[in-house]
Parts: sequence; structure tokens; C-alpha cells
Amino acid sequence: MSIKKKPYQAFSSGEYVVYPTHGVGKVADISKQTIAGTELEMLVVNFDKDKMTLRIPVGKVEHVGLRKIAGAATINSALATLKGKARVKKAMWSRRAQEYENKINSGNPVAIAEVVRDLYRSENLAEQSYSERQIYEQALNRLASEVAVFDNTTIEEANAKLLDLLAK
Repeated sequence: MSIKKKPYQAFSSGEYVVYPTHGVGKVADISKQTIAGTELEMLVVNFDKDKMTLRIPVGKVEHVGLRKIAGAATINSALATLKGKARVKKAMWSRRAQEYENKINSGNPVAIAEVVRDLYRSENLAEQSYSERQIYEQALNRLASEVAVFDNTTIEEANAKLLDLLAK
């Protein structure tokens, strides 16, 4: 059985992309750089929120998981996930926290939506621990930034949309 490789996705300058461990960034440039005597074609991705720039060799783009903004089906699936019932496991917090971090860093909008749904607390429920709140906010920001680019709105509007879905 052979493993099918995904075809290389061509990225263009000015396009929004998702880097799994950092979230949504914008392709600033595609340039050639000479590193250790070897000329490499690099994808330059800016993350304005973190004031960070990544240079990714085009040959490694697939390996690091860089992808285009999710399509309508994936975003709608993630939003539907937010409407579902929270599934809180009875495992120790450290194990659940690790699982949540892995889901967030997967870059998958549906997995991130699961984390947001499971850690969401409405105003009248008990307080969250500091680490729970940190993971929740990280997941909410990741999801909101991708939804904002998809809907062509601001992050604040996307956040409001997500919180509205969670409150229902």
C-alpha cells in the first residue's frame, strides 16, 4: 500500500495561511536566499499579532503543516461543533491540558473548536483555573483569527460570533 502525498499547495504573496503552532499569518514574500552555500526558495510569513516573521523553505512547507485558510465546509463544521454539548473527561487536568494543547497546535479548526466548546464557561458557572483560562483563550483566539479571515471581518467581530454560538 502506497502513501499518497498531498500535492504542494502554491502560496502567493499577500495570501493568508495557517501555521499549525502559530495560527493565522500572511505570506509577505516568496524569495530566494543562499544559506550555507545552497540557494533555497523561502516563503516569508508574517504574524502581526505576535510581531513574528517565519521563513519556511518551500520544500518544507508540507512537512511543517502550513495550509491555506480552511474552506466553508470545515469552518461550518467547526461552528457546528461549538453548538454541541461540552465533553469534559474525568482524566487528570495535566493529561487533559496536554490533549487540549495538542488539538490547538494541530491547526485543525474543528479540533480547536472542540477545545473552545469544552472549556467555555458562561457567566453564571464556576470560575476556571488560570491554566484552563489560558488554554481557552489561546484556542478562542486561534479559531477567531481563522474565522475572521474566512468571513473577511475583524477578530473582534469573529470573537463575538463565536461567543454568541457558545452561549446558545
